[in-house]
Amino acid sequence: MTRNYIFRVKTHQRTEMVDLTKEILKLLQQSKVTDGICYIFIPHTTAGVTINENADPTVVTDMLGALNKLVPVHNNYLHSEGNSDAHIKATLVGASETVLITDGTLQLGTWQGIYLCEFDGPRNRKVMVKIHKT
Repeated sequence: MTRNYIFRVKTHQRTEMVDLTKEILKLLQQSKVTDGICYIFIPHTTAGVTINENADPTVVTDMLGALNKLVPVHNNYLHSEGNSDAHIKATLVGASETVLITDGTLQLGTWQGIYLCEFDGPRNRKVMVKIHKT
């Protein structure tokens, strides 16, 4: 059995990380899958998804700061839309994550959460989730 879900996230800043964990947990409960795999996919070229600490908000601040330092907004890019940095950051972060499901629970570490990474906001983003029973 496989369940497919799509939900939208409105971002508010050029770069930000939005915690998706609670929304994905709700979808897992809806699916009634107790053992399986949860796939999260972001179908955008200037946004991504990652798993990282969600207990201390300064981790998000540090991650965005480091990405912005590593890939600055303005750096003589050739892409004419002015968002080359967002494309590069999205490639570095990645567009998908996979999380195991055991006993009806996402097998995240104690401090882990699932984040949409916005690099070209504000925007309305789509999040695709596939929950597969194994």
